[in-house]
Amino acid sequence: MRLAIVTAYPPSKVTLNEYAYHLVKYFRQHQEVSELILLTDVTNKEADINFEEDGCNIIVRQCWSFNSYSTLFSVMKAVKQTKPDAILFNLQFMKFGDKKIAAALGLLLPKRCVMNNIPTIVLLHNIMEQVDLESSGFTKNKLLQKIYTGIGTMLTRFILGADIVAVTIDKYVHILKAKYKTEDIVQIPHGTFELPVEPNYQLPEGPLQIMTFGKFGTYKKVEIMIEAVEKVRLRTDADLEIVIAGTDNPNVPGYLESMKTKYTHVPQLRFTGYVEEVDVPRIFADSAMVVFPYTSTTGSSGVLHQAGSYGKAVVMPDLGDLSLLVKDEGYKGEFFDPESIDSLADAIEKIVLDPVYRNTLEKANYKAATAFPMSKITSMYIEQFKAIKAKKK
Repeated sequence: MRLAIVTAYPPSKVTLNEYAYHLVKYFRQHQEVSELILLTDVTNKEADINFEEDGCNIIVRQCWSFNSYSTLFSVMKAVKQTKPDAILFNLQFMKFGDKKIAAALGLLLPKRCVMNNIPTIVLLHNIMEQVDLESSGFTKNKLLQKIYTGIGTMLTRFILGADIVAVTIDKYVHILKAKYKTEDIVQIPHGTFELPVEPNYQLPEGPLQIMTFGKFGTYKKVEIMIEAVEKVRLRTDADLEIVIAGTDNPNVPGYLESMKTKYTHVPQLRFTGYVEEVDVPRIFADSAMVVFPYTSTTGSSGVLHQAGSYGKAVVMPDLGDLSLLVKDEGYKGEFFDPESIDSLADAIEKIVLDPVYRNTLEKANYKAATAFPMSKITSMYIEQFKAIKAKKK
């Protein structure tokens, strides 16, 4: 099978680029895949396809740009030139742009591929029916929220033009089937990027590192975490370091810089900036726990799966998709009220003061992560492509 993947891809900074890297890494090791064709966004540097593991050949075509109105045509031109046997789209709603028309035009691609008789699967990381538009930074205006919801419904219908739409959470399957009256929807879990050997669960000497990881400023806010850790310090006299690993959300430039200024008086507060792929294992390994200071969720959490793969305790808001993941995939953590600093402080304190409990969470999360390695996830996609081909015959 010559498999094409339409996605952002490193060194791109467009959303889902990291997930694509790991999809490619494991697809290329499957015997059923004879060649991978990456239809990526345009970047100034070459795609990162230098893998240590043996695998199939990779072709890279940089054929679309974020917010371009020509994405539909440029990608279809690349498809016609490369002639893949099957196509996987690695998508969320703002994948091709944050301007409505540019985004919508890109989401017409799956249906066009089906019309060209190419087996097509869309991996949809979030669904509009589960997005809190206000908390996610779209709009606080109620009228605009209704308009965005209507647009989201239209865009979802575009995406459902694929042969199969895969979502990462079981609840999404039931929501989409009920609303859109279609059966061509399956659950394929998010999967865990890397599976290091089971850690020894020992922490480095020095302060306990309370870490959060991601792109901040919209529904991911660091204020509540910083102030919660300050409360824990006062109550316990524990030696704690706050680690903010990551960058601004593109929609909120300057957010983390403003946090540095606001909390300049807080000791042992570290902002790492962008974390290169090679540095991710160290950031997680050095941390005593990973905190999710979210006010809402917009899909399955890659950071949760990373935390699990490195055997880390997690502190999560009791809402939306994170709660569903715990039930569906077996992750464990301390939950808090996302609107309460005291609630978050209590959750952090419980793990800080009880290393035995922390170790129980660490082992449970490593076990959950190992249940869905990316090798297994990519095999599930290959089986779905086989089913599409059999159905077409």
